[in-house]
Amino acid sequence: MSGTGRTDGGRGRFGNALSNLAVAVGCVLFLGGFAWGAVVYKPYTVPTDSMSPTVNAGERVLAQRIEGADVRRGDVVVFTDSAWGDVPMVKRVVGVGGDEVACCDEDGRLTIDGKPIEEPYLQAKGATLAPADGGGPASVQDFTAAVPEGQIFLLGDERATSLDSRVHLEDPGQGSVPRGAVEARVDAVAWPMKGMLDRPAAFAALPGGVSSSGPLPLQIGALVAGVLLILGGAAYGPFAARSARRTPPRVPSGDR
Repeated sequence: MSGTGRTDGGRGRFGNALSNLAVAVGCVLFLGGFAWGAVVYKPYTVPTDSMSPTVNAGERVLAQRIEGADVRRGDVVVFTDSAWGDVPMVKRVVGVGGDEVACCDEDGRLTIDGKPIEEPYLQAKGATLAPADGGGPASVQDFTAAVPEGQIFLLGDERATSLDSRVHLEDPGQGSVPRGAVEARVDAVAWPMKGMLDRPAAFAALPGGVSSSGPLPLQIGALVAGVLLILGGAAYGPFAARSARRTPPRVPSGDR
């Protein structure tokens, strides 16, 4: 019987060790994911409707801290430039150094070096649609701009009202801003929860392609896995201990 007691006690100790290990790993995943997210991402509140319907006024976004060299066409970025009021602004990058950005072609589309760009994100609530869907043109004003090297050309998704590079066409650089003005790239709308922002497929065929997705899904996965391990480990320890106490001792065959 004493040997059986040691077995039951060992089973309880194993369950307790397994529980502690799950809680410890869960804490590492949860805290690591949280710290990783805090280092990589910064929250912003979008002040205007210039990026509607992609991001509306008052919505909270998570923007990945990046270097200007990492910016690609199609990115929605947070930037600060003195010519634009020296306050953080959120716009979409449609042109990079060396591009000729123009609007509009015969179908009302934006063009990059003569190549028409389909912009499904221009679809808005109500009757305003992207040109390809029978809506209005990609810009209410025609323009052509040559983007200097090291600069980016930015437009809001709400083309009818957005104050963007088109307002600064007479400035040096024809409305473009330095890559170094970019602080972060918007990866997701956090509140209300609208999920990750897609990378526009139309820009993928151009030189340089589009940016890769940020690590936010991995970070969220680490947080969720950490919470589940902590809760599961905390619940398993007492359960295993009670199970060990309730298991009746087995009498060795020699003692019968």
